[in-house]
Amino acid sequence: MLLQRFLRNFRLLSNIMKQIWAPWRMKFINAKKTKGCVFCRKLKEKKDSENLVLYRGKKMSVIMNLYPYNNGHLMVVPNRHTAEFSSLTDEELLELMKLTGFAMESLKKSCKPGGFNVGINLGKAAGAGIKNHLHVHIVPRWVGDGNFMPVVGRTKVIAESLCETYKKLKKVIRQRRT
Repeated sequence: MLLQRFLRNFRLLSNIMKQIWAPWRMKFINAKKTKGCVFCRKLKEKKDSENLVLYRGKKMSVIMNLYPYNNGHLMVVPNRHTAEFSSLTDEELLELMKLTGFAMESLKKSCKPGGFNVGINLGKAAGAGIKNHLHVHIVPRWVGDGNFMPVVGRTKVIAESLCETYKKLKKVIRQRRT
């Protein structure tokens, strides 16, 4: 009887663990929405530290996610406003892929993750929080970062402040680009 209850509870927990719990993102969901494109605004303002812009390329930029899924969650963003992957030129596509690799290498050096999730959510139905400006997510992962806290405690532990992560990454990017 005890074993059956344990197995039933284990199956229930296994189903829960297949979900992505991200309650810390409620700050993003509930935040007052500003008019216009957040990426275009950040790139236009030239306040890189304040806007978490780590690198500006010719066609693309690397920006830290203000509401990260994990420490060091970066995005590679076209410098021009576009939501359509098919609208990117060959030059833009090349820089998008090169900067994605560059961002991953910079994260490896500064944060030493065990792996990455890399992806693009195109459109609201695909989960895009910012659906009108294409961007590639680069989420560093560590063994055990999907621990019990998000599942049981509904709390995501972000071990380092955005400011500290920004400083570490900026230092590595400066070294790599000089």
